[in-house]
Amino acid sequence: MENNVTEIVKPLIEQRADPYIYKHSDGYYYFTASVPQYDRIELRRASTIAGLAAADKVDVWHKPETGPYSELVWAPELHYNQGAWYVYFAAAPSREIKHKLFQHRMYAIRNTGANPLEGEWEFMGQVDTGIDTFCLDATTFSHNGQLYYLWAQKDNEIEGNSNLYIAPMKTPWQLGGAPVMLSKPEFDWEIRGFWVNEGPSVLKRNGKIFISYSASATDENYAMGLLWADENADPLDPASWTKSREPVLQTCFEHKIYGPGHNSFTYGEGDDVLLVYHARTYTEIIGDPLWNPDRHTFVKPLRWDGNGMPVFGKPSIA
Repeated sequence: MENNVTEIVKPLIEQRADPYIYKHSDGYYYFTASVPQYDRIELRRASTIAGLAAADKVDVWHKPETGPYSELVWAPELHYNQGAWYVYFAAAPSREIKHKLFQHRMYAIRNTGANPLEGEWEFMGQVDTGIDTFCLDATTFSHNGQLYYLWAQKDNEIEGNSNLYIAPMKTPWQLGGAPVMLSKPEFDWEIRGFWVNEGPSVLKRNGKIFISYSASATDENYAMGLLWADENADPLDPASWTKSREPVLQTCFEHKIYGPGHNSFTYGEGDDVLLVYHARTYTEIIGDPLWNPDRHTFVKPLRWDGNGMPVFGKPSIA
């Protein structure tokens, strides 16, 4: 990717929302995202990020026709935890169970093979947070030998659709402690259309742990925020975290890149960090934005300021 700050970013992969790119120790890049039909988990891999666009797509899991996880498969993430591959995703029950949509819970599948595009995937069940409410957008990270789970969930006592929570993990599919809330929608840019904190992603760099997240409705109001903590602080202590009062990435009307968010981080050549996110290229959405397929995957370099803080820039500019 060129380091020309005037380069306009183009979509890497069209019609893939909630993108997740993972660079594994085998040298391959692995990609997954929400597919427009919300009916399956799709993986692809390539030796370069650019190669992901034309890489073969392998469907590794399909939703059942009915049951508690048979609708709206959202935001899968592929992780390699404790010697096995895991995909964490959210899915909703069929209408005959809940009589309404958007009752998502979180689930995990596992593959113990070397290549997650091959072999058998085992359904590990629900990742139970102990709170029986809408939840989604799980990610994991390890710090000081402990695996952590980080996700978005609704609290019926707090105004809004979802907050950010963290918990230690006992196994890569089970929590090992009570959820701790790290952030809730509170600033103006987090409550446009919907009161939302969701889509967390973790990056460790420059003596800090960073958590990016997304907020507001999934139209042009969608924007990204940032939390950070010292690497020596307790990540389970809300007081360890500082929250930016302003968004770190938002719509660029000048270049027509709208609603950037639900990001992940990956690595380019060497130790360069790349920002992976989805965005739309128009605002005139016909019908329900949920079913509009035109959220595209973008990738651009992440830069840093003199204090070791990430600089996200504009979603349209590399």
